[in-house]
Amino acid sequence: MSTENNHETECPAELPELRLGQFLKLANLVGSGGQAKIVIQQGLVAVNGQTETRRGRHLHRGDTVTYQGRTISVDQVLQA
Repeated sequence: MSTENNHETECPAELPELRLGQFLKLANLVGSGGQAKIVIQQGLVAVNGQTETRRGRHLHRGDTVTYQGRTISVDQVLQA
């Protein structure tokens, strides 16, 4: 029975729930959640080339986020 649980835990196919505000912090693009909220609301962040103003925007594998001229993919952050 425990092997089933271990198998489920090791399966990398599922992306943990990742929102834009969290991503900006994980990628070290901002220093805090408050800063993330501000830059997103000001329209300074783009997801896949489109301006995004929703801090709770869900991100998926293959998505890219651009802020202050830096573009980082979700995959890069998840691999770190």
